[in-house]
Amino acid sequence: MSWDKQTQKKQGKRKSKRFYGIIALEIIILLVLFGAYLIFVKSKADEQDITNTKDDTSQSDKEETDEIEDTEDTDDTDDTEEKLSPEELEALAEQERLKKEIKERQDLIVQADRLALGYDYDKAIELIQGYEGLEGSYKVYTTLIAAIERLETEKSALKLYGGSYTSVTQFNHIFFHSLIADNAKAFDDDSKAKGYNMYMTTVSEFSKMMQKMYEDGYVLVKMSDIAKKVTLEDGTTKYVENEIYLRDGKKPFVLSEDDVNYYPYMDGDGFASRIVIGEDGIPTCEMLLEDGTTVTGPYDIVPILNAFVEEHPDFSYKGAKGLLAVTGYEGTFGYRTNNPDSPTYEEDKETVKKVAEALKADGWEIGSHSWGHKNMQIESIDLLKRDTNRWLEEVGSLVGPTDIYVYPYGVDIETTIGPYSSDKYEFLKECGFNFYLGVFKDPWMHVKKDYVRMTRRPLDGQALLEFPDRLVDLFEAEEILDPERPGKNW
Repeated sequence: MSWDKQTQKKQGKRKSKRFYGIIALEIIILLVLFGAYLIFVKSKADEQDITNTKDDTSQSDKEETDEIEDTEDTDDTDDTEEKLSPEELEALAEQERLKKEIKERQDLIVQADRLALGYDYDKAIELIQGYEGLEGSYKVYTTLIAAIERLETEKSALKLYGGSYTSVTQFNHIFFHSLIADNAKAFDDDSKAKGYNMYMTTVSEFSKMMQKMYEDGYVLVKMSDIAKKVTLEDGTTKYVENEIYLRDGKKPFVLSEDDVNYYPYMDGDGFASRIVIGEDGIPTCEMLLEDGTTVTGPYDIVPILNAFVEEHPDFSYKGAKGLLAVTGYEGTFGYRTNNPDSPTYEEDKETVKKVAEALKADGWEIGSHSWGHKNMQIESIDLLKRDTNRWLEEVGSLVGPTDIYVYPYGVDIETTIGPYSSDKYEFLKECGFNFYLGVFKDPWMHVKKDYVRMTRRPLDGQALLEFPDRLVDLFEAEEILDPERPGKNW
């Protein structure tokens, strides 16, 4: 064989070796890449979802869900499932299980975040800690651990009274009477129109007030939130200011409504006629129309504030709504439970009990506004006793126990700003009342050893038209006034 042929043969062998070597190297690289891919897929299937913000509560859960849904998109019909092997059917069932668990964790975090918006961080954290998945407790899910850590961080940033006040004695307590739902009927120039103009607020005005106060950082709290009874070392008790922690800049306040009875004199004047329980189980209002039919909806404070808090949960501290003060001489909540001769007397009493339970479960408090709405400062103690006992028997037995007494006309039983000392106070205290509410143009409050005394600010037509300067810390009256409200006519 010639030298050239030998050389060509050797070069051909070297090329073949190089070629097969390259092929082998490529196969090794492909195997490595494929192995890495398998590891990646396995890690994606096993990894837990991580939450970094409220707006992205579960990104890895979402990715897992998307992957599962992508797989499901290939299974278009039941016929396809019938063609799957037992192993494939088991894998499909596992995907469904994973998808369901991921959705449960996502929903759980959403629920917890809503509780946290309303400042109930402890309940939000407890909700997550109570989770139990197929893999174990909340501790094995990084998404839930991250959510708890975030909530604890947020909670630690809260400030006492939002940093806006140094004491509960600085809180505003605003109050209203029944809202005017139909201005044309209330302001129709009859004998009652002037009174409605002075002492009532329209639905439009109330809604504007709540929106403005929300924008300015106010947060609803209950009367029972502002002070608590503690037991001292000697076994006696005393009231102390409660600690309310809110986000920086927030301002706690109390809201109440007087005479939530829907008196007969208001019939046909554009007011709600009674409180009912809606189809959703939430209290709402009913209004009687001229043709004798009834409609339910936002015709007074209860359903309006319920809807506002539902939309803005951060407007309420731990679900607080307001205080409803009721008399008894013409029934309760629009039901004539004062009249034993009524054919619906027993039925109405049972209904009032259910309405009261629904209200309290929904964050409302109920207080006594006396039975007969008399000025208890000038009335005798004997009348106060008869009146209070009758309220407890006819109304308290239906709405449940309360320790809140709202003075009729806002007139306190004592003129002193010092400690209570009268026989009238001693009697009311014996009846179980610990919170006493009057009326004044500015916030005023005493937290004493045995009771709490607080004034409320009226936000009615008289305040808006005659004393707008008293409201400037809350809003500008001209921005709130309903254009259908008459001018000052008293």
